[in-house]
Amino acid sequence: MSKRKLGLAKRRAARQAYKKAAATSAPGGGKRFAAVAASAAAGGAKNPAAVAAAVGRKKYGKKRFQQMAAAGKKRKKKRGRK
Repeated sequence: MSKRKLGLAKRRAARQAYKKAAATSAPGGGKRFAAVAASAAAGGAKNPAAVAAAVGRKKYGKKRFQQMAAAGKKRKKKRGRK
């Protein structure tokens, strides 16, 4: 059973949110990743985080993306989140 896509307006809103995050945040901060994941979820992706990770690896390459992921995990751990 597949997920149903959200309406066109919601998908467009998710895309606009990504564009805003991309314009206002630096790479490696996590906001772009979250925005891509939200956009993928709006498009009906079963695993939006996996889609965002694949896009990030394609854009930044394996090494740079892993550095950003490690930095994000470090920030997350520092804030006391799981």
